[in-house]
Amino acid sequence: MNDPVVLPLWQVVMLCVLALAAVAQFFLLPGVRWYFRRKMNRVIDDVNTRFNIEIPAFKLTRRRVLIDRLFHDEKVQAAVTQYCAAERVPRNEVLSRVEKYAREIVPSFNAYAYFRWGYWIAKHYARWLYRVRLATADSKALEAINPRSSVVFVMNHRSNMDYVLVAFLAAERTALSYAVGEWARIWPLQSLIRSMGAYFVRRNSGDPLYRAVLQRYVQMATEGGVPQAVFPEGGLSSDGKLRAPKLGLLDYMLKSFNPAAERDLVFIPVGINYDRVLEDRTLLRKLDTTLPRRGFFAALATVAGFFLRNVWLMANGGWFRYGYACVNFGRPMSMREHAARTGVDFRTLDDSARHAAVQAVGQSLMTAIRQVIPVLPVSLVASVLARQRGEPLAEIDLKIQATELARRLEASGAHVHVPRRDLDYAIGVGLRMLTLRHVVREENGLFTAVETERALLDYYANAIAPLVDALR
Repeated sequence: MNDPVVLPLWQVVMLCVLALAAVAQFFLLPGVRWYFRRKMNRVIDDVNTRFNIEIPAFKLTRRRVLIDRLFHDEKVQAAVTQYCAAERVPRNEVLSRVEKYAREIVPSFNAYAYFRWGYWIAKHYARWLYRVRLATADSKALEAINPRSSVVFVMNHRSNMDYVLVAFLAAERTALSYAVGEWARIWPLQSLIRSMGAYFVRRNSGDPLYRAVLQRYVQMATEGGVPQAVFPEGGLSSDGKLRAPKLGLLDYMLKSFNPAAERDLVFIPVGINYDRVLEDRTLLRKLDTTLPRRGFFAALATVAGFFLRNVWLMANGGWFRYGYACVNFGRPMSMREHAARTGVDFRTLDDSARHAAVQAVGQSLMTAIRQVIPVLPVSLVASVLARQRGEPLAEIDLKIQATELARRLEASGAHVHVPRRDLDYAIGVGLRMLTLRHVVREENGLFTAVETERALLDYYANAIAPLVDALR
């Protein structure tokens, strides 16, 4: 009875590990969860009081609950039944794929991470790189939006900085939910992006089952009042021009929109522009099919070189911010008003008619985005020099042409950002940035576009090309 029990060392180690796991699970983890939940609730209360933001209940619902709701959704289950019958695949196998898709798509919004870490990082990072400016084409119309509406910001896609810039500028009004491509599904970026409320989208997926799950999540989020941000171009512009819209997400939102429901669906066009896009040369490289495609390590080496070069410039006092970054919010487009005006109820249309109706809405939004893209110093000067086609231009003549173009654009309703309310200074800023980047060369007081950098000059001119073309 009192004989000692001898155990192998590995069994003792295993027992200790299991005991520690039990202590952590039943004693430590509940306390940690309670601590962080309490901090998150305090953040939510602070946000509600200080910013007057009401975070939708859907956004605060636990991720596991949202996954279960999406998995058991009536329309998703109907899609499963239809898929099983069409492909003759066992239901259990299809359900397993649905759960995988739901886990992949559904975010895990964390108010503490968004408003404490994310907002602080986005704010300081954006202001460190750029002189950030915000403008509104119709502030009264924006303020008049019913707070119960589902708001969707629809914007052009110039840079991956768009996510940071718009989230920071909109953070005092709302917590945005982005649709993010597969590029961000890498550890640890994936978890961070999910905690910010973003959901992942497989671009150009031909899997009808995946599209059914994604569609229902987008509709559930929209019906739940989650503010969203959408890039209808589907990717970054490689040449600086607005790309043709891909309207899949808009179609998902409009397909189930009920004009008589409590929530209106409001699209807000957003125009974004930069004096310098961080990825400009990388994007232009894609247009040259003769160049070899860079692999992951080559891209990583380019990023590292760019970072080290800027650190060296900072250490030697030669680093400057990358000019201005401006976001312009346009006039909201209410789908309830649109339905009343046109008599269109998207729910009652067949696929062909609905796609045509969504296309019309998409074209209206793209037109609105074009009209609110800010005219910044670099784009203004680039537009003047791009028209010279290699002909040298004296500084005084360049400034006269740029001043005339800026005034015509402003008279047409375009938003021309004039720093310090000094147009001569603005033109000087744009010219200096292009000269420092060796896109423009100065010789004997004459400025000429460098022929080898013609594509880069056109890239910045293309940002406001629709506004300039409308003057002719």
